[in-house]
Amino acid sequence: MTARRINRVDYSLYLVTDRNLARCGSFEDIVAEALSGGVTMVQLREKSLGAGAFLREARSLKELTDRFCVPLIINDRLDIALACGASGVHLGQDDMPCAIARRIAGRKLIIGVSVSTIEEALEATAQEADYLGISPVFSTPTKTDTPVPVGIQGLMHLRRATHIPLVAIGGINAANAADIVRAGADGIAVVSSIMASSAPRLAAVELRSAIEEAKSISR
Repeated sequence: MTARRINRVDYSLYLVTDRNLARCGSFEDIVAEALSGGVTMVQLREKSLGAGAFLREARSLKELTDRFCVPLIINDRLDIALACGASGVHLGQDDMPCAIARRIAGRKLIIGVSVSTIEEALEATAQEADYLGISPVFSTPTKTDTPVPVGIQGLMHLRRATHIPLVAIGGINAANAADIVRAGADGIAVVSSIMASSAPRLAAVELRSAIEEAKSISR
């Protein structure tokens, strides 16, 4: 199938994958259900796969996200992102600097950077990141090697520090998603709220509903 053009980036509901959490069907089935429920971006995160297996998985997932006109972001690996034709790459503080990734990829890739302090946010902004992943907002069991949670107040301070889109991640679910959006996030990123759900499509619908309601009130 020919990929349909992705005309704009909607950071509202950003799914970060983790196949180890899959409870309902296959990994691909869960992502498909999440997309049908309203996920607007997908990040493929594979910490344990070799390059060849990672690339095969990325190409397969890109076919799926293309059908929904949703950007596919690759975690950490700029080479995989370029090789599979993904929409972008997401970099952590220990990964390739954003400025170098931008020099290699030019403007053809979306580049996101994980930050937890104003200093990191300002540096990533200066290095031409397209969005910032605020990580973590709350404590989360899916990643144990994260900085101290920034909380709602920290998110608000980061919002005032930069003009580029913010995607919040860490301990976010349907109950607190609206608070995150009202604090200034352009979108929320979730892992277990969808990947570990027994009803991933419904989980995505509920999250998207909370986000849209919060955005409508903020307008």
